[in-house]
Amino acid sequence: MFLLMVPLFSYLAAASLRVLSPNPASCDSPELGYQCNSETTHTWGQYSPFFSVPSEISPSVPEGCRLTFAQVLSRHGARFPTPGKAAAISAVLTKIKTSATWYAPDFEFIKDYNYVLGVDHLTAFGEQEMVNSGIKFYQRYASLIRDYTDPESLPFIRASGQERVIASAENFTTGFYSALLADKNPPPSSLPLPRQEMVIISESPTANNTMHHGLCRAFEDSTTGDAAQATFIAANFPPITARLNAQGFKGVTLSDTDVLSLMDLCPFDTVAYPPSSSLTTSSSPSGGSKLSPFCSLFTAQDFTVYDYLQSLGKFYGYGPGNSLAATQGVGYVNELLARLTVSPVVDNTTTNSTLDGNEDTFPLSRNRTVFADFSHDNDMMGILTALRIFEGVDAEKMMDNTTIPREYGETGDDPANLKEREGLFKVGWVVPFAARVYFEKMICDGDGSGEMVQSEEEQDKELVRILVNDRVVKLNGCEADELGRCKLDKFVESMEFARRGGDWDKCFA
Repeated sequence: MFLLMVPLFSYLAAASLRVLSPNPASCDSPELGYQCNSETTHTWGQYSPFFSVPSEISPSVPEGCRLTFAQVLSRHGARFPTPGKAAAISAVLTKIKTSATWYAPDFEFIKDYNYVLGVDHLTAFGEQEMVNSGIKFYQRYASLIRDYTDPESLPFIRASGQERVIASAENFTTGFYSALLADKNPPPSSLPLPRQEMVIISESPTANNTMHHGLCRAFEDSTTGDAAQATFIAANFPPITARLNAQGFKGVTLSDTDVLSLMDLCPFDTVAYPPSSSLTTSSSPSGGSKLSPFCSLFTAQDFTVYDYLQSLGKFYGYGPGNSLAATQGVGYVNELLARLTVSPVVDNTTTNSTLDGNEDTFPLSRNRTVFADFSHDNDMMGILTALRIFEGVDAEKMMDNTTIPREYGETGDDPANLKEREGLFKVGWVVPFAARVYFEKMICDGDGSGEMVQSEEEQDKELVRILVNDRVVKLNGCEADELGRCKLDKFVESMEFARRGGDWDKCFA
């Protein structure tokens, strides 16, 4: 089965809506994401919780402009480790517990630590991330919700078919509608709100799904990302491993991959719990999320090494460093172009023509202006590569697989360092847990007044803008203005690689 259509919020009434309300004192907020212990939590690569990335170009809607379209492409929220990673973590903990004859004071907690994390599924932390994401999406794009009693005015939701992705879409929708109800305070007579359905697209190996890779055999068999990471680990992990073996234990000798598994436990053990327990590693309750004690085993420089390792894996495995990565995102880009131009999807790669040709499962109407899609980090990397977002990255200088470039460890999230980001790729800025890419259309008429776009002449004036985790990215190949935007027709032209199908023929050569 390629499709499920699941009812969403046909029962929406203020009294019956389940809302995971954000804690005002929490480290994680709808506006800024996760901001506590940022020197550590923002250096976990794709395992970082979402945080708002400072932008050199203001993410606000420019004065004199009004939005005409909004679409979010979101990664699922924080999850438990995958089965393979969970097995590796469990193995190293067993190795330590069965062999260690002495523990340094900072390592003694391991003796009593029981590894009980789940596998693959969304965590409570991840649920709240997605609720917050839905709240923020409503607050940003409320102007496009013309009539909340009209189904066409509400977001059209699609999710790739893995459980954590579906759950993320559901929690996002919870947040969105809770914000809508709080804002509009509709009278009881208008409840429940119109029935909404979520399109769930199968992730089976033979399914056409633009939000889940798997069909391109040459891409699936590639090992460029693994090779880059292996080279980097061999060059950079031995000092960390030697320190832990010398100072942490007696009777056990950890390998570099063992140490990597212990470092993985820092983010996974942290995001396994709701973001309202503790700001620090202490057990006293406060308003944020406590750091796992495994985080304290490593230095800030260790986590820079860890963060760069994750960036290498994504860049060379699923991004510009893999010659077929962009092709994996072509189908989604062509769906995006169809929505932006309100015209049929033209694609012969990963799109499902049955779904995309049906108004119920892929609506194309000028009245439909708000969309939300839910996917995975690897798939989002391919899509962003196809969108030419990473063309400014200097791979030779910034993505060396043996040495961390100076700029990588010095830019951080400080807005004062925004200029130094040019040519830099950090995966935590792009696809952390609950990552979101906003696609916007806007029309600017000097004073921001006027009705919805009604005519083709007005549509010709529309501008396209893309924000990645709140950071405006300047579009490539379409004569972007100083605010990073391109005219709609120029943006479509710049997607020539996607419109011709990328290198899909090379998938099966």
